[in-house]
Amino acid sequence: MEEKDQTEARNGKVCVRFPPSPTGLMHLGTARLALFNYIFSKQHNGRLVFRLDDTDKERSKPEYIQDIIDGLGWLGITYDDGPYYQSQRGPVYAGFLKKLLKDGNAYYCFCSREDLEAQRQYQMSRSEPPVYSGKCSGISLEEAEARLSKGERAVIRFRTKIKKIEFNDIVRGELSFDSALLGDFVIAKDLDNALYNFVSTIDDSVMGITHVIRGEDVLPNTPKQILIQEALGFPIPVYAHLPLILGPDRSKLSKRHGATSVTEYKKMGYLPEAMINFMAFLGWNPGTEEEVYSIQGLIRDFSLEKIQKGGAVFNAKRLDYLNGFYIRRHSAKALAELCVPYLAESGLIALDEDDKNAYEIVATGERIGFDYLEKIAGYLQPRLKKLAEISELADYFFARDLETGIDMLKWKDATAENTKLALDELINLVSKIGEGEWTKEKIEQAILPASESFSKKINKTEWDRGYLLWPMRAALSAKKMSLGPFEIADVLGKQKTLLRFRAAIDSLSL
Repeated sequence: MEEKDQTEARNGKVCVRFPPSPTGLMHLGTARLALFNYIFSKQHNGRLVFRLDDTDKERSKPEYIQDIIDGLGWLGITYDDGPYYQSQRGPVYAGFLKKLLKDGNAYYCFCSREDLEAQRQYQMSRSEPPVYSGKCSGISLEEAEARLSKGERAVIRFRTKIKKIEFNDIVRGELSFDSALLGDFVIAKDLDNALYNFVSTIDDSVMGITHVIRGEDVLPNTPKQILIQEALGFPIPVYAHLPLILGPDRSKLSKRHGATSVTEYKKMGYLPEAMINFMAFLGWNPGTEEEVYSIQGLIRDFSLEKIQKGGAVFNAKRLDYLNGFYIRRHSAKALAELCVPYLAESGLIALDEDDKNAYEIVATGERIGFDYLEKIAGYLQPRLKKLAEISELADYFFARDLETGIDMLKWKDATAENTKLALDELINLVSKIGEGEWTKEKIEQAILPASESFSKKINKTEWDRGYLLWPMRAALSAKKMSLGPFEIADVLGKQKTLLRFRAAIDSLSL
């Protein structure tokens, strides 16, 4: 970031950052962190810096970086600066390490791991806090550099001043830490390998970050970072530590509670609008009855002061409810467009490379237009909670042969003969509807009145529409739970509807 930008930020312009570690797929907590920083920056006409904490060279991978970038793009979270890669900023950190060493605020420690472990065990046996004893704190920089030149290995420790570290956290209020419990902590393996607490502090200051909004799991790092800021004469940013996201059992959210990465939620068919709305309420509440928020509404009403201190409980049912709500807000056309990739991935349809509006039913080789998919999406819209469900709910629209038989087709105490009479009656009624008149309403008008009288035809004492309508739905879908028979017939068209009635009769083996 340019120096003029730093000056602007410190002169009153809000600047926040999103610094994920690319050691895995972007999970829900990381995405929520990005969202809260994004909203806060937009509220204050500020800036959001995207910074990748990729100093863990073994675990950081390009595919994880791309996953984070793709996840932000899918959610619609944009940033103003970056991405910056901490792995490429080594000279910046080395310069500040040298300054601390020169000023006496840091020193080289030559203690071996065995010595440190022995010291730790001794302190714990005496019920003392396991902090560094300061054994190497008296070694001058000149002596340390001489020893290093001879091949000795050493880490760099920060020289901690004994004091009370106090600051106001927007979420958690006034906080106080005793620096004596920190000891002289390690800030770098050497000049070329600075550690998280140090590089994060340097970047926040150099990049002009005014507000640090992050998870409470890193709260213990804050006093260390404040000490480093003070030693280097950096301004102290405002801190806000967000509550952890918990599973329904109030343990830390993990994969056993369900999908946790943004990529997984996208694959399952959640909409970005639903995810944004859902994540916003993980720890925040507007204090009103309003539960459905667009990103614009969040920018208007969101407040860090209204974030709760306790853990935010993940509620999968609420996420499904919100996703269903946003699905129903789409037009049938827009919903069908969203569902096409799921139908294709499940092998029900194939895309036509030459005609973007044409598709092929894989099982039959039949070419269909987009209107076929639009009708299906429109009818299934009230039932969908996730886009990926479209394949299971609509598979019978793309089948070649359906498994029916008497157990599937008969209604209550109907016999095979009764069921065949019902299917014959349906064929007769459907055949009278013209191709140009084939609509759900026309089909319903032709069949519904007949369903009221069909019970008498098969000598049933009580009228029951199911004797005619159940075989109709079962013949068309081969499912006990499906769309209504008139909707299914409308989508299939007259010829396919008749073919399925006849195939159902054949399955009765009379």
